[in-house]
Amino acid sequence: MQLRKLEINEHGRTRTLWEKVFAEDSREFLDYYYFIKTRDNQIYVIEEDGGVRSMLQLNPYLLQVEDRQFPCNYIIAVATEENYRKRGYMGELLRKAMQDMYARKEPFTFLMPAAEAIYTPYDFRFVYAQNQCESMGTDSAAELELTDAGMRDAADMAAFFNQYFAEKYQVCAVRDETYYQTMIFEQQSENGGVKLIKEGQDIKGMFAYASEENVVEIREPLYLDEYEAQFQKAVRDLRSGRDVPVKIYACRNGEHVKKVPIIMVRILHLETFLSAVKVKEGERLSCSFAVLDSIITKNSRVWKLTGGQDSRDVQVSETEDSEGVLTISALTSFLFGYKTVDEIRGEEGVIIPGQLENELNKIQALKQTYLNEIV
Repeated sequence: MQLRKLEINEHGRTRTLWEKVFAEDSREFLDYYYFIKTRDNQIYVIEEDGGVRSMLQLNPYLLQVEDRQFPCNYIIAVATEENYRKRGYMGELLRKAMQDMYARKEPFTFLMPAAEAIYTPYDFRFVYAQNQCESMGTDSAAELELTDAGMRDAADMAAFFNQYFAEKYQVCAVRDETYYQTMIFEQQSENGGVKLIKEGQDIKGMFAYASEENVVEIREPLYLDEYEAQFQKAVRDLRSGRDVPVKIYACRNGEHVKKVPIIMVRILHLETFLSAVKVKEGERLSCSFAVLDSIITKNSRVWKLTGGQDSRDVQVSETEDSEGVLTISALTSFLFGYKTVDEIRGEEGVIIPGQLENELNKIQALKQTYLNEIV
């Protein structure tokens, strides 16, 4: 058995394993994926008996975290050939990939789990629950141009997002021209595309969609408030006579919307991550706590956090005086605003006295997270 990271020119060797494990993915999607995404991603594999038997892929994204940007990786295609399972290969790949990302000082990694229980032993925790709903769409008297985006539209799409939506989120992928070009390619590989709602030459809304025989899905609809009717008309038109509702992912808040946990995060380089969070407006922060991390043991130190008043930036240093103890997983849940101090206090290994609770609550949690990436 050999664990290693493949060279770029070897990435195609993993396609056979993908086809075996993820048989639901179409040839068109895999053609797109292995032509576009594997140009700059990283693939860790375990080879045995002359072939690739297990793999883990890291797809790079530039993420905005408050007012800073970081290169981070989205973990996907964690797969082991059936006859080679239950040998601990997934854990070996995860630990190796996480240690390498830590060495590059990446603040965290994220994934969309097939099952939560697979990743909790490695200290991944849910941080983002996505709004999901279904709609039959409605007719609209107002007729606006609805077109499929092409490569030339990507820069305008990025400008639209950054003008109207970027400031709403504390954590999201940086959406530039390349990001939207890749999105268009990806959706086209799934018998879909990206629709633009336009008034003259100006984008007023956009959404990605995919279509199968009896299923239509919309991902990440972004449109100005006054164009709700036009969006619902587009939903109706996409149904094309199908007597089934359109599934909408990352939809707006409203009736019949359910929140579904979809993204788990694992903090990697803790010092980098802590330095990216902010102190709440008008507060002054000063606290220290020990962190327990059994996998990335260099995170297991006593950290001192200060900041506030003149600057909302958090200053991070090491100390010997600890006011309490947090596990890396509990800290993840808290810093992303997914759980309160009271909720993480009940977890194994966590000790939070009252004074430390007061100080932790001065940190501005990253509640406005928006991670809808698929691959």
